[in-house]
Amino acid sequence: MFSRVVLRNSAALSNVVLRTAGPSIAAAPKMCLLHTSNQKSMPYKMPEHGGKVRLGFIPEEWLQMFYGKTGVTGPYMFGFGLVMYLINKEIYIFGPETVHATVAIGLLVYTIKKFGPSIAAYADRQREADLVQAYSSKNAELANLAEAIEGEKKEQWRLEGRSHLFDAKRENIQMQLELEYRERLQQVANSVKGRLDYQVDVESLRRRMEQQNMVQWIEENVLKSITPQQETAILDKCLTDLKGLAKA
Repeated sequence: MFSRVVLRNSAALSNVVLRTAGPSIAAAPKMCLLHTSNQKSMPYKMPEHGGKVRLGFIPEEWLQMFYGKTGVTGPYMFGFGLVMYLINKEIYIFGPETVHATVAIGLLVYTIKKFGPSIAAYADRQREADLVQAYSSKNAELANLAEAIEGEKKEQWRLEGRSHLFDAKRENIQMQLELEYRERLQQVANSVKGRLDYQVDVESLRRRMEQQNMVQWIEENVLKSITPQQETAILDKCLTDLKGLAKA
């Protein structure tokens, strides 16, 4: 009798759930977002904490899906009816494995409750250390990239100033050419001046030699034209003039 009631209730509850689960399929993508979404629809930042669960393994979203259709007790009645259906139809048969599974599950729950927080804390510390190392590597890489960018900007700035450098070098070369040209002009002028001075000196020497020769020739001729009597008369005349000047 009890099995019939359980079977009838579970079948009725299953029919209700199957009829009412159709409109709530829209909530399914939210539950399986992690499995069906592509990379573009993934959230920018993954949640740091897991979602809420009931009884340690039932997601809260599954229960919330039943609340709008069956009320608060709907999920629990569905689970109870499903278990009774499996047991009544001998789909699931109790045996030694059930005891072993119960003990294993109890031991697992105890282990999770006992050592779970410490393991979670250790995992969080390890994650924080990995994050710190990752962020330090990232910051170092960003610093290196920023330094490389600054160096590239400086090289571009130097490349832009290359035209000014070339202009300065071009002007410097032009100034050197102008200086060399003027030095050579000065050398030519000095050479021409030296040649002209030589010609002037030669002409001056020639004139001086001609004057000296002419004076010497005139003196010789004058001396040759003077006789001894004229020389004596001139000396007497000079003496007379000197005496006259002395008396005056």
